[in-house]
Amino acid sequence: MPLSMIRTGQPGVVKKIGGREDTRRFLENLGFVIGAIVTVVSDTGGNIIVNVKESRVALGKEMANKIFVGGSNI
Repeated sequence: MPLSMIRTGQPGVVKKIGGREDTRRFLENLGFVIGAIVTVVSDTGGNIIVNVKESRVALGKEMANKIFVGGSNI
Protein backbone atom coordinates (compact mmCIF):
# COMPACT_ATOMS: atom_id res chain seq x y z
CA MET A 1 0.00 0.00 0.00
CA PRO A 2 1.16 3.59 -0.52
CA LEU A 3 2.91 5.33 2.38
CA SER A 4 0.09 7.88 2.44
CA MET A 5 -2.29 5.13 3.64
CA ILE A 6 -0.25 4.17 6.74
CA ARG A 7 -1.70 5.33 10.06
CA THR A 8 0.25 7.65 12.35
CA GLY A 9 2.62 5.67 14.58
CA GLN A 10 2.45 2.54 12.44
CA PRO A 11 5.80 1.30 11.09
CA GLY A 12 6.19 -0.21 7.65
CA VAL A 13 8.94 -1.51 5.40
CA VAL A 14 9.63 0.09 2.01
CA LYS A 15 8.82 -2.51 -0.66
CA LYS A 16 8.87 -0.45 -3.88
CA ILE A 17 9.52 3.10 -5.10
CA GLY A 18 7.46 4.25 -8.07
CA GLY A 19 7.72 7.24 -10.36
CA ARG A 20 10.31 8.44 -12.84
CA GLU A 21 14.00 7.66 -12.41
CA ASP A 22 14.84 11.13 -11.04
CA THR A 23 11.99 10.86 -8.50
CA ARG A 24 13.16 7.43 -7.35
CA ARG A 25 16.73 8.69 -7.01
CA PHE A 26 15.55 11.72 -5.00
CA LEU A 27 13.58 9.51 -2.60
CA GLU A 28 16.48 7.07 -2.25
CA ASN A 29 18.77 9.97 -1.32
CA LEU A 30 16.31 10.87 1.45
CA GLY A 31 16.60 7.31 2.82
CA PHE A 32 13.59 5.64 1.19
CA VAL A 33 15.33 2.48 -0.01
CA ILE A 34 13.95 -1.04 -0.31
CA GLY A 35 13.90 -2.63 3.15
CA ALA A 36 14.06 0.65 5.09
CA ILE A 37 11.73 0.90 8.07
CA VAL A 38 9.52 3.99 8.01
CA THR A 39 7.10 5.31 10.62
CA VAL A 40 4.51 8.02 10.01
CA VAL A 41 4.92 10.69 12.71
CA SER A 42 2.27 13.15 11.52
CA ASP A 43 -0.30 13.43 8.76
CA THR A 44 -1.76 16.93 8.52
CA GLY A 45 -3.00 19.14 5.75
CA GLY A 46 -1.86 16.91 2.91
CA ASN A 47 1.70 16.62 4.23
CA ILE A 48 3.20 13.58 5.89
CA ILE A 49 6.14 13.60 8.30
CA VAL A 50 7.97 10.28 8.38
CA ASN A 51 10.83 8.84 10.42
CA VAL A 52 13.25 7.05 8.11
CA LYS A 53 16.84 6.09 8.93
CA GLU A 54 16.84 8.17 12.14
CA SER A 55 15.73 11.30 10.27
CA ARG A 56 12.41 13.07 9.91
CA VAL A 57 11.32 13.82 6.36
CA ALA A 58 8.28 15.80 5.24
CA LEU A 59 6.55 14.68 2.05
CA GLY A 60 3.50 15.79 0.14
CA LYS A 61 0.76 13.22 -0.46
CA GLU A 62 1.69 12.97 -4.15
CA MET A 63 5.27 12.00 -3.31
CA ALA A 64 4.15 9.67 -0.49
CA ASN A 65 1.92 7.84 -2.99
CA LYS A 66 5.06 6.79 -4.92
CA ILE A 67 6.45 4.90 -1.88
CA PHE A 68 4.91 1.48 -1.35
CA VAL A 69 5.22 -0.16 2.06
CA GLY A 70 4.28 -3.45 3.65
CA GLY A 71 4.03 -4.73 7.20
CA SER A 72 7.17 -4.50 9.30
CA ASN A 73 9.00 -7.39 10.90
CA ILE A 74 10.02 -5.46 14.00
